[in-house]
This record gives sequence, C-alpha cells and structure tokens, in this order.
Amino acid sequence: MKRILLYLTASLLLPSFACIASQTLSYVDLVHRLTDLEYLATLPSPGDTCAQWSSYDRKSRYDAATGKYIDWDANGDGEGYIRKEGDKFVMAEMQGPGCIWRIWSAAPKDGHVRIYLDGVAEPAVDLPFIGYFDGKNAPFTRSAIVHNVGTGWNNYTPIPYQKSCKIVADAGWGLYFHFGYETFPKDTTVPTFKRELNAEEAGALDAANSILAHCNSTANGATDTKRMSLNPEQPLQMALKGPRAITRLRVKLDSSPLASELTALRQLAIQIKWDNESEPAVWAPLCDFFGTASVNNYRSLPLSHTGDEWWSSAWYMPFAKEAHIELINDGKAECSAVLEVTHAPLSRPIERLARFHAKWHRDAFLPKEAERWIDWPIVKTEGAGRFVGVMLHIWNPRGGWWGEGDEKFFVDGEKFPSTFGTGSEDYFGYAWGNPGLFENAYHNQTHNDGNNRGHICVDRWHISDNVPFQKSFEGCIEKYFNNQRPTLYAATAYWYLSAGGKDPYQPVPLSERVGYWKPVQTFKISGAIEGEKLKILSKTGGTTQEQDMTGFDGQWSNDAHLWWTEAKPGDKLTLSLPVIKSGTYRISMQLTKAPDYGIVQLYLDDQKLGETIDLYHQSVVTTGALSMGTQKLEAGDHKLTAEILGANAKAIKGYMFGLDYVKLEQE
Repeated sequence: MKRILLYLTASLLLPSFACIASQTLSYVDLVHRLTDLEYLATLPSPGDTCAQWSSYDRKSRYDAATGKYIDWDANGDGEGYIRKEGDKFVMAEMQGPGCIWRIWSAAPKDGHVRIYLDGVAEPAVDLPFIGYFDGKNAPFTRSAIVHNVGTGWNNYTPIPYQKSCKIVADAGWGLYFHFGYETFPKDTTVPTFKRELNAEEAGALDAANSILAHCNSTANGATDTKRMSLNPEQPLQMALKGPRAITRLRVKLDSSPLASELTALRQLAIQIKWDNESEPAVWAPLCDFFGTASVNNYRSLPLSHTGDEWWSSAWYMPFAKEAHIELINDGKAECSAVLEVTHAPLSRPIERLARFHAKWHRDAFLPKEAERWIDWPIVKTEGAGRFVGVMLHIWNPRGGWWGEGDEKFFVDGEKFPSTFGTGSEDYFGYAWGNPGLFENAYHNQTHNDGNNRGHICVDRWHISDNVPFQKSFEGCIEKYFNNQRPTLYAATAYWYLSAGGKDPYQPVPLSERVGYWKPVQTFKISGAIEGEKLKILSKTGGTTQEQDMTGFDGQWSNDAHLWWTEAKPGDKLTLSLPVIKSGTYRISMQLTKAPDYGIVQLYLDDQKLGETIDLYHQSVVTTGALSMGTQKLEAGDHKLTAEILGANAKAIKGYMFGLDYVKLEQE
C-alpha cells in the first residue's frame, strides 16, 4: 500500500505537533521503522502512544483516593497476567490501530501463546511461546531481529493490527514476558498481520535484518573534520549553519592514557547547542555519550566504538539555524582529538522535527513521594518528543545482583506508568543477571568487571519502540540498593524534544563525575579460618565451591563461604582444619542459613561437635558466631566433618550447607 501523508502548511502548524492528518502504513513501511533513525526526530501526532504489557507484580498499584503508591517495590514479576478466562491466561489487550514492536521473555516454554487480531476467531499466531524466539517459525527466523543474548529472548518482528489485539496463553507458557506496542492515531490505516508474508514484505524484513546484523551506518551529506589538542582553556569547536541535520558524528582520540582510562575519559565531555540556545541540548562525558563508560569495542545501530578507535554516533540531529559542537577537556593533561561531522539538507520541514537531546547525570530529580523511594529517574522532561534510549553505568563494588528493579515510564502526567517492567536486565534485553558481554543493534552489555561486581555498562535503544509524548515524560528504573551500600548509578538518557521544550539537566562538574567509584574494603573476622579456603579431604555426594556473598553487605567474613550443594541426607563432607600450635582452644564458627538449607551434625576428628543445627531460615542470613565448646588440640591437621541429617519441615528440600569460618582461640 502507498503511504498517504497530508501536510499542513508551516504557517498552520502547531509549535509541537499536529503534522499528520491521516496516514496509511504498509507492512513494508512498518519494517522500515526498525532501522529508520531519521524518523525518530519527527514530532509525534496526537494519539500516538507506546506502552507495554508485562508480567509485573500486580500488587504494585496507585491508589487514586489517597494519592499513594501501594507495594511499589513488589517483586513477584514472573507470572503476572491481566486475568484468567477458564484455564487461559490473558497476557495483553490493546485497541488499534497499533503494532507490537517487541516481545521478550526470560524463560519461554512449550505452552502455547496465541495472538488474536481484529476480532477474528482464529489466532494470527498460535505457537509454543518458545516458538516466537527459537528461529524455527516464519517469519520469526531472522537472527538480528529475533535473537537470544545473555539468556534473554527477544523478537522485534512488527505485528500490526487495525482494530484490536488480544494475547492469550496456555498453562506452561514459561516465566516473564513483555509485549511492547504502539497505538497509532485513530485515523491511521495498517494491515492485519499474517505470518505468510509476500515477497516484498519478506524482502524488507531481510534487508532490515542485514542492517541490524552489521550496524554499518552509512551517512549521507558533506563531512567536516577538525583536529586539535584539547586542554582546559581550548575546547575543540565546530559550527554548522542550518537548516540541516547531522547524520553522523565521530570522534577519535590519540593513544595516550587519557584516551583509554575511565577516570581520564570522564574528564572529556561533548556539548552541542542548537539554534543559538543558551543551554546545551547535548552534554555528556565523551565515552558515556557514545554508549559505554570506558573503552569497549561494540557496535549498535545508533552508537559504537570500533577497533579502529573511532567513537561513532548515527543519531539524526536536525537544527534550524545553527549547530555548535564542542569537545571539552576539564582535566589537566592535553589530548589530541579528531572531530568528524557529516551533515545534510533536511528531508522534512523543520517545523515537523524535534531536537536531539542527550544528558548524563547521577541521582538527579529523585522522586519526592516517600513510597517511590525505589524509582531512580533516567530522565524527566517536558514538551513533545520521543524517548529513544539510555546507557546505564553501574558501580557495584560489593557484587551480587544489582538490577532487580523494573523500568517504569510515566507519559504525559500518568499516575500509573504505561510501561512497567519486570527487572533491569529484562529491560536491557537479557535475563537472570547474566554477567556476560553481548552486543546487538538495540541493546548491549558493553562492560562487566566480572560477576556483576565493579563497573557494569548496559544500554537499550528504542528505535521502532520509541516512546512518544505530548506534554511530559518521566522514565525510571527501580534501584533496590542504596548509595551507602554502595551501589551507584549514572545514566546518559537520549530523547527528542520540541524546540523550546524543558530539558532541566545542566552540565555536571568534574568533581561529581569522577572518583566516586571507591573500592569497598573486604569484610573479615579477625583470626577467622575461612571456610572456603579449607582443603576438602572427602565427600560422599554433592558438589562444593566458593560462593561470592558480597551481595549481602559484609555479613560473611571475606565476603564468601564454602557452599555444599546437591547432597542428600546421610552425605558427609570432611575438611582439613589446621592447628598451628598445640593447646586448649575455644572453638566457634559461623554457618549460613537459608530456605533450602538442611539440618546438620558437625564432627571434629570423628567426635560430635555440639548439637545438631537446623540451617533453615526464610531468607539468606548467617547463624552468627556459634560456640562449639572447648577442646585440647595437638598441632597439625584435624578433620572437620559436616553430615546432612535432613531438613526442616518448612524448608525447600535442597539440603545445602554453607561454612563461613572457624575460629580457634587459645585459652
């Protein structure tokens, strides 16, 4: 179908929107949205919205009578649904015209998920939920559009509908789901999705898949290049006259330490002002602007850092009169830089285009409502525009899973967010807190120091699933760990905003953007013999390993314990306990308690050591120091044995055992 656009004359345009009176979008048109970065700059028409159905915990709600948020940190996000109809689960319901842009799950299984469109009795799609993602069922077979990264399952194949959409699941569908969808203005015409695509539609999907697989952006227009040394008194500046649009922006630094080390890189910033405005629309530390907080090679659709050392942006950045670009060095050492900007004439009237914004911040504009303590704002802005992405840098020195929190998007003053997610990693397209690096056109984990401990960088780009707004946008992500732990967030948010819209973010001084990632000293009990360091002499079953316990705020000595799993009642684990000097010793030790831990009897040199110990607890805690009596011990190695006897009636029958430390104090 041919797209029909009715343009109003510039003199009749409203300042922020009302560009398109009606439109007809073919399936090929919708597929083009998967890769069309220029479209993101268009101001949204009234009635154009983006929202998400997910399995979030339905205990979270807004009470209009009191104006309070109830159970706002509820975290049972795996199995939520709208309602049951017989033995079926209703996952999503939407009124058209619209399009599903993204389907995600952490654990899709064999239970069928059916998508009913436009009131037709037969589903347009009827597959096991895993069948939406496994690449075996057309048209969900293109590996850049439908993919698994970091154990997260993603499907970005457009599924349009004219009147309505209802998604229903059988039992056994799996755990966790997202259905992100756009609702078009009511006078929009779109086709009803069918799995059997014609040659033109299949070809368009193939072409989009190729672009997304390679992310080699080709910029059209003229290119201006400037090279110079940066110092605090002399930024690198470039000015362009409009109306035009930047189609690609690249920066290359020299090979000095300033070009590679995180602290040094944060001393450099990029700033862009549009149309002689006094405040910048773009300000961020240089590497953060390009989607990662340190030098990590990756390639995505809008941003990348490649092996040839170029930082590259393909965001489309229109302007009316002038663009003023600066690379700023707030440090003491000079750094040579090359700035390369490609720019082209506008293909749409400037009145129809928003301005590109990108801002970096830490902890800006935290919620005032006490019950919303968990909501960490990614961006808050006013005006009309589109939210198009975020790069999140996490400093998590204690380790453990940092990102249990859900994304929440409040559009145009919503009290309850129209997008409510199921976990931070789910939002970024992966699952289960997987620390492995991955790259994709739309989402990446560009850096992880290891096991989610230390520095982590993740990003998510909303291209086809951008979030339009007419009045305001507040995007948050839940943050369970407070800054004192410390777990610290810094974000670069990316959005388009109508000329004259409110962007409240100011440049951040150097003192607040470097040096805050101070390592935490490892907690240790003085004189403790660490359980995870003891030599294993024998075991009759199960497996043993050192388990990192840094996620529990210094409760376990050396932030770890010896973890014995997969044992059964009657199994024994024997460890070598060294005694340096003969004497009489007071013996104490600390063990771990949890919902799936067992009841144990301890032995020292085959003699019972104290009474049986029930290690069940409803959460993961230590036993505290347990006194195990006084014994005379000869110098040398002794045998410390743990025997699994059973489990508490309330326990999950995992029969686990954890030894934090043994302490021998000579009398």
